[in-house]
Amino acid sequence: MPDVEAGSVVDPPQARSCCCCACLRGNAGKILLRTALVVILFVAVCFGFARHSVGAKLAVESVAYVATACLYFCSFSSWKEKTVSGTFLAVVTVVVVSVEATTRNDDHGLAILICTIVALVVYCIWKPYQALLSCIERRLRRAAAATATAAEPLPPEKKEDAGRPLVQAERLRAAFRIDGLLREYSYGEIQDMTLDFGCVVGRGGSATVFRGVLDDGTAVAVKRIVCDESVGEADFLSEITIVASVHHYALVGLLGYCLQPGGGRYLLYPFYENRSLDYWLFSGEERRCHLPWATRRHVAVDVAKGLAYLHHECKNQILHLDIKPANILLDGDFRAHVSDFGISMSIGRDLTSVDTRGRGTLGYMAPEMLVNALSAKSDEYSYGMMLFELVGGRRNFELAGGAGASQARAPPDFTKEFLLCVMRDRMEEGRLMEVVDAAMARGGAAGVDEEEVEVVVKVAFWCTQHSRDMRPGMTDVVDMLEGRAPISPPPVRPEFLGDTFLVSCARTAMSR
Repeated sequence: MPDVEAGSVVDPPQARSCCCCACLRGNAGKILLRTALVVILFVAVCFGFARHSVGAKLAVESVAYVATACLYFCSFSSWKEKTVSGTFLAVVTVVVVSVEATTRNDDHGLAILICTIVALVVYCIWKPYQALLSCIERRLRRAAAATATAAEPLPPEKKEDAGRPLVQAERLRAAFRIDGLLREYSYGEIQDMTLDFGCVVGRGGSATVFRGVLDDGTAVAVKRIVCDESVGEADFLSEITIVASVHHYALVGLLGYCLQPGGGRYLLYPFYENRSLDYWLFSGEERRCHLPWATRRHVAVDVAKGLAYLHHECKNQILHLDIKPANILLDGDFRAHVSDFGISMSIGRDLTSVDTRGRGTLGYMAPEMLVNALSAKSDEYSYGMMLFELVGGRRNFELAGGAGASQARAPPDFTKEFLLCVMRDRMEEGRLMEVVDAAMARGGAAGVDEEEVEVVVKVAFWCTQHSRDMRPGMTDVVDMLEGRAPISPPPVRPEFLGDTFLVSCARTAMSR
């Protein structure tokens, strides 16, 4: 999934009340709407039977049919369907009013009741008809596209073809076998669930994330991927095929997608109300206080289990290649879920490494990634770097005095500012607890467990060894974290402090 940094997460615009409105699009809002509709229609019928003036009766009826209009209008997702439904309701209303205008006053209430029932019955017929018609049209388009694909060879890559987007989209769906695994949403449905993209919850260099609500009230995160002619389409299809095959509680599952002819691409994920680990870990002590040691340990284990599933339990081994706190989402119970598979790679088990470029984030990249040699061990390195930050409550490299002082100071002292060096020195001196995040409570049942901290730090050191052959597999990491396997002391002076790697860390810190 294209990267969306936690630092770029924004609150929903208050003026538009997007999230509140989105909630009303769920089950609760629809139940309230229908309840209000029944009450209003009941009042309208009572007015019809009672002895009131024609003006009062018409006033109540107008309110009743406005409520009916809401029922018609809000039950469809695309603007085309809404326009047709609104026009249809207007015709029904004109017919109803005309009938009532020619009815004697004594029979007015009965006429209201009959016409109201007719309107609702016709609505109940009309809605399934629209849904069926939409389904038939979609299947006909797919069949036509498949026929065109079989009859004509694939055009040259840069050939201008007005019909190419739709044909290519259908060809890609068939090639990647995503039909039947995920629900495909129309662009109108995406607009509807996000209230026309009004509630932005995150932005990144290649994607924007919106909050949305499905018809059943489920909150979702809708990721709009920025189109890139060179890699955008490949990234989108890679994410669909990879994430659709992943089913694990510690991994963010894909709910659906939208492939709009002409370039629009959207992915639907569960919405995690507690955002990312980055949001809580690097935004001040007040937020870090919400991450006690027990929670952080659960995060470490959850992420390890998710990576172990990707590396060892999938049919084809899946590499994440960008493990970092910004890509760890937290649910309502602060349990971790690994996200962002936009730069993942699925490889055969007979391959031990893959050469590629442009993957990962500086500061979390394994040394071999700098020479474009990747394997599952690369994820283990990034995971180890994340563990150091989880324990220390700070980024793995921070300049003393803040970023503003970086322009007029001596070259960085890595032994004091690089978290791995600091923890290595304190561990050798037997003072490891001095570098543990001070925002966590000390002592007591909810306090920091020194033995567990030492276990996590040792695992982090093993995962960040310069030689990938020395790093343990993620299944071994899970066993060590959960106490099923012993942990031998890591090398006192590991080789991970090579000049190339330190330079990459410095560049990362300078760019923040």
